[in-house]
This record gives sequence, structure tokens and C-alpha cells, in this order.
Amino acid sequence: MRNWAGNLEYAAAAVVRPESAQELAEFVAGAAQRGERVKALGSRHCFNDIADTGGVHVVLDRLPGGIEVDSARRTVRVPAGTTYGALGAALEREGWALHNLASLPHISVGGAVQTGTHGSGIASPALASAVTAIELVRASGELDRLDAASGEEFLGSVVGLGALGIVTALELAIEPTYRVRQQVFEGLPWDAVLADFDAVAGDAYSVSLFTDYAGDTVPHAWRKVRVGAGEDGSAGAAPASFFGAAPAGRPRHPLPEMDAGNCTQQLDVPGPWLDRLPHFRHEFTPSAGDELQTEYLLPRARAAEALCAVRTLAARLAPLLYVSEVRTVAADEFWLSPSYRQDSVALHFTWKPLQREVEAILPELEDALAPFGARPHWGKLNAMPSAAIAALYPRFEDFRSLVARRDPAGVFRNAYLDRVLG
Repeated sequence: MRNWAGNLEYAAAAVVRPESAQELAEFVAGAAQRGERVKALGSRHCFNDIADTGGVHVVLDRLPGGIEVDSARRTVRVPAGTTYGALGAALEREGWALHNLASLPHISVGGAVQTGTHGSGIASPALASAVTAIELVRASGELDRLDAASGEEFLGSVVGLGALGIVTALELAIEPTYRVRQQVFEGLPWDAVLADFDAVAGDAYSVSLFTDYAGDTVPHAWRKVRVGAGEDGSAGAAPASFFGAAPAGRPRHPLPEMDAGNCTQQLDVPGPWLDRLPHFRHEFTPSAGDELQTEYLLPRARAAEALCAVRTLAARLAPLLYVSEVRTVAADEFWLSPSYRQDSVALHFTWKPLQREVEAILPELEDALAPFGARPHWGKLNAMPSAAIAALYPRFEDFRSLVARRDPAGVFRNAYLDRVLG
């Protein structure tokens, strides 16, 4: 099997699909006794080998149980392999919602949370912030559950890189459903972005900028406005100008040359949160391949400096880039979250499928971002030495100790974790 982008062929010797949590637990315990390595495999939307293994891949699509909403507690229990699109549809049917979604709703809840994936919004923390409990199978075969009452271990495990067990289900906080208007603007002056980045990024519930860092303007700004409960359709209507950018006259795709048919509804039409917060529709299966991805998160207070640094590389980046997205993430408390205790700006790079060339330029890009303490997304391409990544996380040694205690034989290790954790 290959990952979603097709740039990585998995090395697993076998794939198993357990049909119950008990069957999974017995399999993991047996693998530990045999000295085998085991790794869960989700939607495969990772661009590096974080989900790879030379041992056995476990796919959770046959585990029993479904999405369970607890309206009294305002939570939902969801199997880890469920996509955000499927979860969103189930919640919307019952009048509930999540606080945010990533740009692509096809990713699995478990995989997104474990790697610190996020949406966009100056006041919206990463997807992991919705987690109130996590269920996982330990290396011993033990079925375990952690929540806030579990203390520090909960904070160290939610963004856990698959190193602490196989996540089988998560409990997420939910809120009453809401509507969102999606507005796209064109030709946003760089001078406006750099003069007051917080004003631009905080102008709506979610703001994303799409650019190649060249020229005097940002080609696209995607503004997502939350419509309050009880407000009519005019609430949050698009302004005539967004910091000097003009409203788009037709639907747009983040990639200039692509048709917007698989993008969520734009043109300021109010709609359910699950059909506006992502950039892409769940009913359209994304094509595999044709892109690589890299992302770095750094303090939002230094966004303008970092953007200026990247713009000096525009001529080098442009031949390799499809597009870069600039968005924001609020701070959280999870030890290995790229936005740990840091209101962040996220610089996301969607590359053409030129892996050798992309890998060659990453060190130069990372050198430009190094003064700002940029943390790479765990599931995307980067060239940073493991020691440099570890130094960016104040609780990294605590996480390393937690992994050593919970998986002393390295059942859930792989080449990626061996590099990162040593």
C-alpha cells in the first residue's frame, strides 16, 4: 500500500483488520511477545513515514460501534478511524457541531489528533483541543482510557504520534450547530498583511491566505464568518473590500489552475458549519498523488517577520509550489502539539510531486524560519534534525519518558519514532 500522496510505499509485512477491541488487544499482546512491531493505519494522509512500519499494519475499519452523541454532557464518542466528514454529518443530523475542522474532511479523527492537525482561526485551537477522553490499546494488550482526570498523562497522550498505543476511540466536546458564510477575496496587498497581521487573520472566525509569496499581493484570502444563532441570512455578509482585496466574482480553488467544483460553497452563501469550514467537500474523494506537503507553526506575534523571511525565497520556491496557505491556530496544552502554549501562525506548503527538489530546498526554508522557533507538522515533510525538533518542545523529555514507560519493548516504534525519540 501507499500513502495518500503516493510518495511513500509502506513497508509493512502484513495488514490485519480486527473485528473487536478484544481481538485487537490480544493481537497487540501477542505481537509484543513475538517481538513484532505494530502500527495503526488511518486515512494515510501523511507525507512522511510516521505511520509506516516494517511490522504489521492495523486497520480499524471493522471494529464494532458507531458515533455516539451524549447531548447531556455535550460530547460525542467516535471510533478513531472515522473521518471528520462522516462525523460532521452525524453531528449535524442531531443538531450538534465541532468547534473547527481541517481544510480536508477526509482525514481520520484519530490520525489528525495524534499528529496535531488543525483548522484555521485566531481563537480556534487545534482539533485535539476538542478531545475530552481517549481510548487506546497498550503494548501489553491492556484497554485503557484517559481523560482530564488522568492528569498530565492525558496532556502527553492526545498528540501522541502513535507512540503510546493504538487509539481506538475518542470523546470530543461538541456544541450546538451553527452556520458559516464563506467569502473569497482576491488581490490582498502584502503591505496590509504585514502592517497588521492580527487584524487580517482575526477579521473572521477563520481566515486563510493563499500565496506563492511573489508579487505585491496575496492572490486569495478565504474568510469564513460564523453566523450567530437566531441571526438572519444577512449576518456577516461580505464587505465590499477586505483590507484592499476585492470579492471574487466566481468560486475559486486554492490552486489557481484548478476547477472549484470540489470546493465547499463560496460566494457568501450561508450554510452548515461542516459544509463551509473545510475548503473541500466530503462527497468528492480527493485524487491521490500529485502533491507533497510541508507545514511549520511559529509564534503568531512574529508572523510578519516570518512571512518577510519566506518572501525572500519566493523565486526559489515558486517553481516547486502549487500554493502556500497561511492560517492561525490558538494555543493549547498538549505536550507535542505544534501550538503548545503558543498562539501560532501556520505556514503550509503544497508542493508539486518533485520530492528530490523539495527535500533539497527544505533546509534553506527551515534556516529562514529557524529564528522564529518554527515547529514542523508531525505528519508532513521536513528536514530538521531530531535534536532541533526536540528543543522546540518544553515537555519533550517528559514525552520520551512516558513512551519508555508505556512501551518499553518498542512495540509501537517505527523508523520515524526511532529517529525522533532516539
